[in-house]
Amino acid sequence: MPALHTEPTPNPNSIKITTDAGPFIADGMVSITSPTDADAHPLGQLLFAVDGIANVLILPQFVTVSKTATADWKEVMPRVKQILTAHLEDATG
Repeated sequence: MPALHTEPTPNPNSIKITTDAGPFIADGMVSITSPTDADAHPLGQLLFAVDGIANVLILPQFVTVSKTATADWKEVMPRVKQILTAHLEDATG
């Protein structure tokens, strides 16, 4: 199982997630701020569908998820980590 590392950001509603298990995407950047944006990227679509997620930023080296002000990280993060772990396991075969 890939290890995920979380880091706080200056915004208390955002968390940066990194891993040594490989890139989250091959290259570029995916920024998702709406369900319409999420439709264009499978990983982004899964993350944005988590109840309480407001924004998702995906780069090869890290993912930053931002929650709504009323969402609780204790409820959001287990699902986000589950999605990212499954994604990385699928990518590495």
